[in-house]
Amino acid sequence: MQVVILCGGKGTRSYPFTDYFPKAMMPIGGTPIIVHLMRIFSNQGLTNFILAAGHRQEMLRDYFTGRFSHWNVNVLDTGNDSDTGERLRLCEPYLSDTFLATYGDGLGNVNFAELLNSHRRTGGLATVTSVPLRSQYGTIQFSSAHQVCSFQEKPIIPDYWINAGFFVFERRSFQFWKGNNLETQVLPHLANLGLLYTYLHEGFWKSMDTSKDQQEMEAIYKAGNPPWMRVKDAVRIEPEGEPERQERRTAFAAGG
Repeated sequence: MQVVILCGGKGTRSYPFTDYFPKAMMPIGGTPIIVHLMRIFSNQGLTNFILAAGHRQEMLRDYFTGRFSHWNVNVLDTGNDSDTGERLRLCEPYLSDTFLATYGDGLGNVNFAELLNSHRRTGGLATVTSVPLRSQYGTIQFSSAHQVCSFQEKPIIPDYWINAGFFVFERRSFQFWKGNNLETQVLPHLANLGLLYTYLHEGFWKSMDTSKDQQEMEAIYKAGNPPWMRVKDAVRIEPEGEPERQERRTAFAAGG
């Protein structure tokens, strides 16, 4: 089972770092965020990665060449200007019947066995992980007389959920693909067809879009025992035998 990591965008909110590097190479504790992300998957038995690359993809090829021999890492050129849905579609020839996908700039302690079980129970063609919406601002609580009672820093907004990535797709979903943007075109179209479901994750999740986000991630990491690696009731997902597709994957690895 492959894990596709979308890491080809230009990361304009992370300039000037992304002038020179892919956004997925932004470091946390001296290690690129994409490696932290891959370790979440690897610790649960998922070690077959396709990096859907574009902007500064040569940096990804250089970094992963000769590293992490226990992982199968293929860097696929999906174009400098491709959108998220198009990048996924371009990976289609190299994918197993069921595959996972995620963004290269977010970390979460998602239990992938539970995610896959949820996906299979619904019978849908795609599942997106949702997390509760956390306000980017602190809130003020006050009385009817407008007397301030307390402050709450970046609270969770009840009953609102957002897309955290960490998808499961059936390869057949490409038959219903519509549009180039995953978030505004492909997923809404699948939802309209009744083919998209969601898995609710209430554990840790955080994206790293800006320098401020990076500083917050650094602080979390330096505090020790990073929460994205603490997955409750995690089990290793055993590989499925697919000889024909394995041959295709091997050929793809050789071709780069």
